[in-house]
Amino acid sequence: MTSTDGIRNLLGTYCERMDRGDFDGIGELFADGRLADEHGTPIAIGAEAVADLYRVGTKLYDGSPRTKHVVANSVIEPDDNTSTAAVRSSYVVFQQTDDFPLQAIITGRYQDTFEHQDGVWRFAERRFTIDLLGDLSHHLRYDVG
Repeated sequence: MTSTDGIRNLLGTYCERMDRGDFDGIGELFADGRLADEHGTPIAIGAEAVADLYRVGTKLYDGSPRTKHVVANSVIEPDDNTSTAAVRSSYVVFQQTDDFPLQAIITGRYQDTFEHQDGVWRFAERRFTIDLLGDLSHHLRYDVG
């Protein structure tokens, strides 16, 4: 598997775990990493803090947030000299519940940094930027923007 494939798999695994409501699994992806705002200010560091952030902030419906996270247009720039890679991606989140019709609820960009350690790629940092906001009232327990 190439470095690009390994990184794309991590991007997809994040989406799968989020859509299943597997917050501990998301935390594992950030065991050696952190979530940050668009300026790099840390929001959560390490597996437990990341999992707790999602667990406390995300509404679930029978164990699932009833979302579909899509990451697209990923530009992967590996730095072979440092075993790191910078990745820019766009995201869109769709949601549907019993009383909420299917719709895009948020779009934006991720700026990810990955590190290659012990033969595998890992998240080092994910920065979130929000571009467009829809109705997040069925998804999050807090206000955004």
